[in-house]
This record gives sequence, structure tokens and C-alpha cells, in this order.
Amino acid sequence: MPTGVHLRDARKQLFDAAERILLRAGPNALTSRAVTTEAGCAKGVLHRHFADFDDFLAELVQDRIEQLGDQATALRESAGTGTVADNLTRALTALFESVAVGIVSLIVFRDELRTRLRRTTPTGIPLVTEAAAMIASYLAAERDLGRIAADADIDTLAPTLIGGGHLAFADRSSGPPGTEDVHRMVTTVIAGVARDA
Repeated sequence: MPTGVHLRDARKQLFDAAERILLRAGPNALTSRAVTTEAGCAKGVLHRHFADFDDFLAELVQDRIEQLGDQATALRESAGTGTVADNLTRALTALFESVAVGIVSLIVFRDELRTRLRRTTPTGIPLVTEAAAMIASYLAAERDLGRIAADADIDTLAPTLIGGGHLAFADRSSGPPGTEDVHRMVTTVIAGVARDA
């Protein structure tokens, strides 16, 4: 690619290219060359905006964590509408149909990326930790409305739902689970505490 190609918002285009690669081919296919080829720019463009590839990946993860904020707001605002199981099913599907599964794999297997992310997310797995907080916040709102039992252990339910969702979507060979499969998992996890059925 010629080095003179101008990218309007290089960071966004590079992040979007990385996301497409993760969704299409998984974390093993994600290299700096693959990202710049997918973005249609010279490899040097990535290195003009990021110190190295792990810096790029760390900022990609942070960008996707920030995007989770909008999802968290929408989920919390859905409290009291529809059913708790339906709301959770939609939220988990939106989370894991996105690039989240690929990002979690990157974090787990790239030591330098994990080290850099520890500066901003000192505990847990970045993105997964924030996703569990999103689910916990929603469950707390539903508990306040009486649609989740007052004694529900939200701090256990939220990571259980995230873990179940992650496992359901992690198998890239058979494709993503159907909505009914995700709904069944959610219904099973919250069966003892849901009051809106």
C-alpha cells in the first residue's frame, strides 16, 4: 500500500479493521500486517499512531470497554420493561456476538497486553470485569423494582451469566448459539431469583 494514503480517522479505521479480523478469523489472525491490510493503509500508519502492536491492542481493548458504557446505560434503562430473562438474553447476545470473545482470548494469551491493561484494570479480565459490572447494575435495578428477589446474590449471578454467555459464544467452529439457547441459560441461572415470570 502506498504510504501517502490518507486515513480520515486512522485510529478508528484501524480499530474497526482489527474487529473485523477478530470476528472473521479469530485472535490468531490478528497481526499488525493483517490490520493495516484490512484497513487499506501502509503498515507504518499503525506505528505512527501507536508505540507498538501491544499498545495498539491495549487501546483497542480500552476503546471497546468505553463502548460498553452505552450498552450498560441501555440495559439499566430497560429495567422494569419486558422480562428480566429477555433483557439479559439481548444484552449477553449483543456483548458476545461482538468482538468480546476475541478480545478476551487476546488478553488471556498475550502477556504484554495483559501487563499494560493492569494499569487501568488491576483485577479481573478487562472487558469481562466491566461486562459483569454492567449485568450487576442491571440486576440491582431490577431488584429495586421487585422483579429480582431482595436476597438475590447479584455479585455471584452477574459473573455466572457472563461466564455462561462467554462459554456459549466461544466455540467458533459451530457458530454462535441461537437466541433460545442463550435464553435457556439465562432462565436457568436466574430461576431462583426472578419474580417477573
